[in-house]
Amino acid sequence: MKTRIITAIAAILLFFPFVIFGGWPFYAIMAVISAIGLYELFKMRDMTNYPVPMMFSMVLLWVLLVPSIDAFEWIKQYQQEILLFVSLLLLSYTVLVKNKFTFEDAGFMLLTAIYLGLGFHYFIEAQRAGLEFIFFAIIIILATDTGAYFSGRAFGRRKLWPEISPNKTIEGAIGGMALAVVLGLVFQFIFPVHDSIIVVILVSLIGSGIGQIGDLVESAFKRYYVVKDSGHILPGHGGILDRFDSWLFVFPFLYFIQFIQ
Repeated sequence: MKTRIITAIAAILLFFPFVIFGGWPFYAIMAVISAIGLYELFKMRDMTNYPVPMMFSMVLLWVLLVPSIDAFEWIKQYQQEILLFVSLLLLSYTVLVKNKFTFEDAGFMLLTAIYLGLGFHYFIEAQRAGLEFIFFAIIIILATDTGAYFSGRAFGRRKLWPEISPNKTIEGAIGGMALAVVLGLVFQFIFPVHDSIIVVILVSLIGSGIGQIGDLVESAFKRYYVVKDSGHILPGHGGILDRFDSWLFVFPFLYFIQFIQ
């Protein structure tokens, strides 16, 4: 626990100044974080011995990640074409190496680049829309984790999804959503993020559920590939994906429902 606390404090002190000040340093740090996350997924599947397709996937990741600013307008215009081109390159590589790199490998690399590239892209866009949206979403995520942990310990009886995450309970999930709604409302009263209290309640509730799905997706990866953590870059916490799994679902969700515009 001591290691987790020290790591969390250090991460906050190092990461959040970039979030608060934004701009190019923030875009650069997000490019690094997303690249580490991509590497973690490749390592889970034992694919780090394919440097050429890894490079293709990394390029696609960064193309999808770029913020909607004038400096990247030319990239934004050709994202679909770049996605198709990288897809064709990955498929062509399966032929060049005579299926030592398979169709399934190509699909995995393509999907992970889209998953992380767009997930972190919407985090960047939320920062550009206003810090209140960033902190609202993070509070919802942290409240969900905290509420689920303590509710699960106090009242947990029925397993939520034991095949994927044996320690999570239905009672914990409900407690996490309840605390997310409470703290979402508290945040709304201090730093309003929407005109409607009802909308804030619904977004907090559904966002909490979406965040838990993101967490379960990451747990499913680790269960399938038989690893405890996605990485070891954050002592006591695991890897980048272990910390950002919920973020990759919640921030796109907030854009899809146009809560952030």
